[in-house]
Amino acid sequence: MTTTTTSLSPARVDAARLLDTLERLRAIGATGDGGVTRRAFTHEDVKGQEFVAGLMREAGLTVHVDAAANLVGTCPGRDPDAPTLVLGSHLDTVPGGGAYDGAYGVLAAVEAARTLHERGTPLDRPLTVMAFSNEEGTTGTPAMFGSRAVAGCLTPGELELPVAGEDRSLAQVLDAAGGDSLRVDNVRRSAGSVAAYLELHIEQGPVLIGSGAEIGIVEGISGRLSAEVTVRGQANHAGTTPMADRHDALLAAARITVGVPGLTGADGVVRVATVGDCRVSPGAWNVVPGGATLVVDLRDMSEDNLEAGLDRLRVLGEEAARSTGTRVDVAEVQRVSPTPCDADRRDTVRRATDALGLSSVTLPSGAGHDAQWMARIAPTGMIFVPSEEGASHVPYERTAPADLVRGADVLLGCALLEGTTS
Repeated sequence: MTTTTTSLSPARVDAARLLDTLERLRAIGATGDGGVTRRAFTHEDVKGQEFVAGLMREAGLTVHVDAAANLVGTCPGRDPDAPTLVLGSHLDTVPGGGAYDGAYGVLAAVEAARTLHERGTPLDRPLTVMAFSNEEGTTGTPAMFGSRAVAGCLTPGELELPVAGEDRSLAQVLDAAGGDSLRVDNVRRSAGSVAAYLELHIEQGPVLIGSGAEIGIVEGISGRLSAEVTVRGQANHAGTTPMADRHDALLAAARITVGVPGLTGADGVVRVATVGDCRVSPGAWNVVPGGATLVVDLRDMSEDNLEAGLDRLRVLGEEAARSTGTRVDVAEVQRVSPTPCDADRRDTVRRATDALGLSSVTLPSGAGHDAQWMARIAPTGMIFVPSEEGASHVPYERTAPADLVRGADVLLGCALLEGTTS
């Protein structure tokens, strides 16, 4: 992790206007405890899109909603045939989430475009601002739908998936939100059509706050491996079964859970490891558990480390099975490969940060982002600003106004650097 500080005299966004638009968008889907709920494809999500579409038009962008329900604003460059520069993030939230996750990156991109428009200095290349649909994964559907559509990475049958809590499929809610499920494939952009993709985001973690740096230069997005651990024991009466004769599935699951943090740190192999779900059967207070299921999440910037973490998890399972007289099976459920950010785009972020005289630190992203899919078709960079208390996906998600403005200024600087074709 490296930290730098320097200075120049660059262009800046309208700070008051940016902060005002963030507060106005926060009101759409606002909850009583200060949070925001704008689940993808819902009325609140569409209303949020409509609000941002108006801001895009004020910024001089031509606006449309594509077949994947992505909100798209475009501006021609001096060279209309040059590959486009894309700035973006998402507007949807988790239930009871915060006001800045995703939405900040979109509104800062719109503000950067508006600043360029007001300066009367178009970029050499076309500029596109995108608010990707369903980044969070509305209930029962895969996340990052919009960016995966643009990258051509949707899975067969995905549109037929049911949306939990509704008697409709993903295709039906997509169409109702302004998309076109029959033409989603037309959204795909070819490699080479996008010069670069840049995404500004709150960190959603405590590293920047802890380091004291003002800007995070993201080295890459951590890969993720999800594994399901199934423990099979023997249910029996809790009062009459001697301890030595038990085959307690929950005891085995507990020993695995206690061992998972050891997959990290100086003696471990992955950056972070989490047991995020535990189900026990039969789930009665007076019955020795006969079954247990854990869901384990491993994250790292190295594919080899993820594989080594899975191997170590299997060893934990074998040890727990031997000590409890149970059977343990570990199955990989999902794997998302690590996504390094492009070296030249990292340099662009560093140059823009240095020009503003801001301190920076290089760090990985532990959370997934639309950038990891856009990286399939274009060189990609990410910019982080600090999250107070490292909190996100909660009503008390906060970033200081000065940090929000600094990040937008860096994004504007990056747009000016990346928008030049010479």
